[in-house]
Amino acid sequence: MTDTTQRTSGRAEPGPLPDQTAGQISHGDVRELRGPLLVLGDVDGVGWDEFATVDLADGQERHGLVLEVDHDLVTLQVLESTDGMTPGGIRVRFAGRPLHIPVGADWLGRVCNGRGEPLDGGPPVTGTATMPVSGWPLNPVHREPPQEPVLTGISVIDALTTLVQGQKLPIFSVPGLPHLTLATQIAAQATSSGKSFRVVFAAMGLTHADIAYVRDRLEERSAAGELVLLLNAADDPVIERILTPRIALTIAEHLAYTEGHDVLVIMSDMTSYAEAVREVSAARREIPARRGYPGYLYSDLATLYERCGRVRGRNGSVTIVPVLTMPAGDITHPVPDLTGYITEGQVVLSAEIEARGIYPPVDVLSSLSRLMRSGAGKDRTREDHLDVAAQVVAAMAHARQAAELSELVGAAALSETDRSYITYRTLVEEKLLNQGRGELRSLEDTLGRAWAALAALPQQELIMLSTEFLDRYLPGRTGQQ
Repeated sequence: MTDTTQRTSGRAEPGPLPDQTAGQISHGDVRELRGPLLVLGDVDGVGWDEFATVDLADGQERHGLVLEVDHDLVTLQVLESTDGMTPGGIRVRFAGRPLHIPVGADWLGRVCNGRGEPLDGGPPVTGTATMPVSGWPLNPVHREPPQEPVLTGISVIDALTTLVQGQKLPIFSVPGLPHLTLATQIAAQATSSGKSFRVVFAAMGLTHADIAYVRDRLEERSAAGELVLLLNAADDPVIERILTPRIALTIAEHLAYTEGHDVLVIMSDMTSYAEAVREVSAARREIPARRGYPGYLYSDLATLYERCGRVRGRNGSVTIVPVLTMPAGDITHPVPDLTGYITEGQVVLSAEIEARGIYPPVDVLSSLSRLMRSGAGKDRTREDHLDVAAQVVAAMAHARQAAELSELVGAAALSETDRSYITYRTLVEEKLLNQGRGELRSLEDTLGRAWAALAALPQQELIMLSTEFLDRYLPGRTGQQ
């Protein structure tokens, strides 16, 4: 990547799937319909990822992308699926370039399906330029190190796993846990140091009930012109699910690097996306790798996750929060495993914590933000933030050991210090971690709650906090009287 502005070219087009094939030669030698794939023969001069329009005998139009070229055979993935299609009477026109979509501020406030077609009753989205949805990962040479926090208003994230502009921080969950609720709360509440902030929410494989919840929960932000919603339902064509995050990131890149906004992209659920990749791979008859997923799943996910960051000389940023469910809670499953290699930390949700009535049910000992030190602390959040976070997590680890010991020998046999850790754990879970599903907490409130919980411990146990911070912030100290 030499310059982000070089990604945009051309004039505005009438919609996200415009007629990019006008005047092109049509081909009708359909050899096979295989799942979502169409195999076309006797084709020359067609390249990988090229956009195509499929004309049916009854006058309908569908769209596709070239997956594979083998001599004169072209394999096309049909975005709207191949249901109802028969080989006879099909004509395919190729655009000579990848799929482009219009980009610009007109996307803000719109609700569309996974292909970018309006669901809100409005006209097709237009833009001042077009960009290819495949995009490019940011060149490390042009990256700026992340340094500004994204405040979500959720205590456990802001205090202990701070999200930073330009970071990719996934949420690992288990089916049945409120990961979608957490994702929508982040989308509704997130801010970035008082500067202009925009959110792109890409939903993949959701039920219609979940889609209705997302729309209702984010209605206020959408009405304010700060949100783009791309909604792919579970019964939508599987190929659309592969396209959805790419369209979301293309929109976000333009808003960030051309228009100068800080943009948060939330993608839920990446497990549904990976299942779609596996289904297409099976239809292509590729040799599977781990658990039936294709061997290129890592690189495929990387092409999405690496489209975030800050660009030198530009004001905007793209921050990504992918949400995924771990089948059977298995963190070694290929999707969370590969995601963990690419991303910069993780927020892990726990069924055990959720069973105790805590929302969000974040396991703080399994969660971390590898870029937190770059976006928190003096001149960014608060001078005591990093030390408080380290002390809270370390004390929670000690408290877990004390709780396990209590189950073995009984609470009466514990030392006074161990009993104080159990009290501390209760305070942390009830006052700091537990939060209302629509509650927005300031960072000052969050850190105040952390200090109040730490006050339950003997001061000699607070070894990670300086005397200066203890005197200034610890309830009950001389400086607090």
